[in-house]
Amino acid sequence: MPPEPQAATQPLALQLAEMQTRLGQVEADARQNRLSMVVFSGSLDRIIASLVLATTAAASGMEVELFFTFWGLSALRDAGKKAKKTLIEKMFGWMLPRGTRKLPLSQMHMAGMGPIMMRKIMTQKNVASPEALLATAGELGVIIYACEMSMGVMGFKDEELIDYPHLSRCGAATFIDRAASGKVTLFI
Repeated sequence: MPPEPQAATQPLALQLAEMQTRLGQVEADARQNRLSMVVFSGSLDRIIASLVLATTAAASGMEVELFFTFWGLSALRDAGKKAKKTLIEKMFGWMLPRGTRKLPLSQMHMAGMGPIMMRKIMTQKNVASPEALLATAGELGVIIYACEMSMGVMGFKDEELIDYPHLSRCGAATFIDRAASGKVTLFI
């Protein structure tokens, strides 16, 4: 009489656990080579960190998408563009920085001297500015999404956003759906 197959002699629970492990490995291997990042902060240092990570990942061959929401949206505002707004929308616009050159530091802002010092040190150390990093990100195909809900709440309009080759709007559900199939998701 031939020996019974090994699977038949193992308890059903053990077989199920092995199958779940194998399925998890298959699913992990199926993840797309993509970095998805939520950019929530509108401070200069965190925007720089986001863009450094994004351009590094894109240069290494990853697909990269950034979801700018709430205070992070300030970095996407173009200082030279205007849009028709309600009074409350104008008030948000007055209170928030307009573009990367006006962003505060998250620590040691020092009444505006912190960002000036940071930019000077970055120049001395040959570190790319946020403006240069954005240009590089555009060349590398980094996708930037502006959060539709945050834009509506804060009164930001499409007409006042920066010119960027891969910029569009989307909602949180769309971004989460995309991020779920990627290898890396970050929140800054």
